[in-house]
Amino acid sequence: MVKINGIETEAQGMTLTEYLQTTSYNPGRIAVERNGDIIPKAKYEETVLCDGDAIEIVSFVGGG
Repeated sequence: MVKINGIETEAQGMTLTEYLQTTSYNPGRIAVERNGDIIPKAKYEETVLCDGDAIEIVSFVGGG
């Protein structure tokens, strides 16, 4: 199981890109942290989610 934003998810074995394609997140407007480390956007496609990972996804919202 992978914990994503505090929720246990069956995402182990997926790349971060593959997981994000199953969500409504806009990859251009998010930051992702894996086990306390920020993942650069250039690494999303090669970052494989592993059992026990803790992922935090933060969306940036514009406004005025």
